[in-house]
Amino acid sequence: MPELRHDPIQKRWVIVATERARRPSDFKIERDNKGNGNCPFCFGHEGTTPPEIRAFRDPSTEPNTEGWKVRVVPNKFPALRIEGDAERAARGQYDRMNGIGAHEVIIETPHHDKDLADLPVEDVALVLQMYRERLLDLQNDPRFRYILVFRNRGSSAGASLSHPHSQLIATPITPRTVAIELESARDHFSLKERCIFCDIIAQELEQHSRVVAADEDFVSWCPYASRFPFEVTLAPRVHSHDFGTMDNEMTMKMARHLREVLRRIKHSLDDPPYNYMLHTAPAYHLKPRRPGYWATIEVDWHWHLEILPRLTKTAGFEWGTGFYINPTPPEDAARFLREVQI
Repeated sequence: MPELRHDPIQKRWVIVATERARRPSDFKIERDNKGNGNCPFCFGHEGTTPPEIRAFRDPSTEPNTEGWKVRVVPNKFPALRIEGDAERAARGQYDRMNGIGAHEVIIETPHHDKDLADLPVEDVALVLQMYRERLLDLQNDPRFRYILVFRNRGSSAGASLSHPHSQLIATPITPRTVAIELESARDHFSLKERCIFCDIIAQELEQHSRVVAADEDFVSWCPYASRFPFEVTLAPRVHSHDFGTMDNEMTMKMARHLREVLRRIKHSLDDPPYNYMLHTAPAYHLKPRRPGYWATIEVDWHWHLEILPRLTKTAGFEWGTGFYINPTPPEDAARFLREVQI
């Protein structure tokens, strides 16, 4: 019997189509041509990208040359422009503002054919440290309300280049998806004086049927109302509202946990395309802000990473209703991911 499951954070319903239940081997994976050719992100091609914003590199080397481990450059074709002011305005029922923001590319490794799952833990930690640095830097810009770090891996997940990289976009408004999560977290805390994510983590650890990996510091699970097959959420076990507050020791621990989860996805699903998105606190320290809107954010919000393998297509029913149809129960998905040998 199919089930309708409710997501208490996004306040949406998901159809878990148990009668369509699919195993990892049932999904057809779209393959990319990974030839490096004239890849602008590879060693020796630094001059083909915009000048780097920041890099972890050998101190004996010059910017925009070889010798780097992680490199950040402006996106050559940015969705939003760094120059200017929002200039918010209204025309009748329609609001508008200038398309200001920041759009950066985090080139994760000089190695064209090594994904995060293939890198040493120390190199994955450098990528996470760069996320933290760029978030903290851009949160100081009073024009920006939210900074999203995300990763598109594979052309069917939206990647235009196969070289391992992430992106970062800073926006002058809080995106709707994040705003709903923030409101759910605030409302839950107002009612129960507890973090909704901490409550979910405690329940998932107790039931364990949807847990993919857990250690002393981090836990990953397939959400109860997963939108997509093998969707995974990763979060710190101890309450933390802001990814930017992690020190290097915790970053290393997260790198180890994240790499394990990505390896489990890679080996279970035959190296699928995927997206991941880091949902951390907005720039809550900036003013002006709506009175009371983020008054409890340090105790009600919990940063997390959402990992979405791209195994199914979103079609008319999903777009028309806001429902998602997931043919793999999250309990089955978590079991497959737990049991795979890596």
